[in-house]
Amino acid sequence: MGELFEDLDRVAPSEFATFQKLGGSARLSKGDEYVVRMPGPWDGPVRVVAADATSFRLATLQGHLEAGQIEFRASEDYRSISFEIESWARSGDPMSDLFYNRLRLSKEVQLHMWSSVLRKVVELAGGRMQQGIVITTRAVAPGALPEGHAEDPASRGTARSLAILADRQVNFDPAKVHAHLADERWRVDDMVEPLPHEGSGPPVEGGSWLVARELMDRYQLADPAVVTASYARNAPLAGRDMLLEVRFAGLRFRAGVRIGDVYEDTLELDGRDALVFGWSYRTLEGHFEQGQMHYELWKWLDSGDVEFHLRAVSRPAETGPLLPRTGFRLLGRSHQLRFYRQVCRRIKRLTEAQLETNRAAAPR
Repeated sequence: MGELFEDLDRVAPSEFATFQKLGGSARLSKGDEYVVRMPGPWDGPVRVVAADATSFRLATLQGHLEAGQIEFRASEDYRSISFEIESWARSGDPMSDLFYNRLRLSKEVQLHMWSSVLRKVVELAGGRMQQGIVITTRAVAPGALPEGHAEDPASRGTARSLAILADRQVNFDPAKVHAHLADERWRVDDMVEPLPHEGSGPPVEGGSWLVARELMDRYQLADPAVVTASYARNAPLAGRDMLLEVRFAGLRFRAGVRIGDVYEDTLELDGRDALVFGWSYRTLEGHFEQGQMHYELWKWLDSGDVEFHLRAVSRPAETGPLLPRTGFRLLGRSHQLRFYRQVCRRIKRLTEAQLETNRAAAPR
């Protein structure tokens, strides 16, 4: 961090960006302003809005292609040093949005740029990388506006598509789900992901179980690069319709699902009590898949162990648009299993990240 405070270009990938300081002392300090020089007409002015011994934060200024803040921080434990880059941002103007969210060119450049920075940090520190680079993205989905309000044509289109789901029926018979478990035409998947441990007894405020539950309530489970969900924010969780946009093989498909059961109860298994919160969603007419998926959060009250459970019963749909149905039937299984594993790893990473944020914000 000392090296970075003296010269940000020590880790800046010169093929993507360099930092030019606009006055002040050589060492980075709060209030300093820089211009991030990038190829093309993309130079971005920023200001240092926070700095301490282990972190600093930059905020974008007028004329930057993004609007938001980015923080660089280092931490350590008895085993290793962690270096993180955390960004909160949206596109600064329609042209930037086109290149970032639509054509995704800027997104790819940014991904390579920050990955390069992290590798240079490892080299600068004289260490070696362990377990690779972890990238986690959280997004505010379209449809986050109050019901009946739309700020642009895309939002209005999403709202119309979402409204259509109310008249669609589930595209399979939920009463026969248990019978499908023995039917070889249906796929049955069950995965468990251990989450950070917390103390025994009821859930701890700000602890692993409650943090993960909030992520489930807001459907932050899916990687936005693969699946995004739109839904009415004032709709209750039970019975909520969600419009999913699924990215597959360079294409985008929209599919509707409806949340069914929402439950929370204490179960006794082999003499042990577990608090279980969960909900399921079912595929609607027009979906390229048939079936239902359960997301569950378990806490074993005796040990404090917390687990995320994913259970799914599915098969390719027999009706609906031909192209996505055919693609899913031919190629979808490997992508489906990859998505399940991504969901499990993602909720673990997001829970760990939020717990770390809670610890950093706690009074000392």
